[in-house]
Amino acid sequence: MSADIARLRWRCRRGMRELDAVLLAFVDDSFAALTDADKERFAGLLKLPDPELYGYLVRRHEPDDPELARLVDRLRGSIRPPA
Repeated sequence: MSADIARLRWRCRRGMRELDAVLLAFVDDSFAALTDADKERFAGLLKLPDPELYGYLVRRHEPDDPELARLVDRLRGSIRPPA
C-alpha cells in the first residue's frame, strides 16, 4: 500500500462507524479508478463535517456542485449491503 493511500485511509476514519465503513470500502474498491479531479473532490469531501457528509450519502441533501454530486452518487453506489 502506498503512503498516499495509507494517509487517505486514515483520513477516512471518522466519528461515525457508518461513514468509516463506506469511505474505507470506497477507497479500497474504487479510488484507484477515479480521475485526478475526482480524487481531489474525494479529498475535499473528507474535509466536510460528519453530519453533512452523512446527509449526502443518505440523500438528506445534495451537493450544489454537479461534479461533486456525481462523485457522491458514485459513493452511494459503492455501499455494500451488510453481510
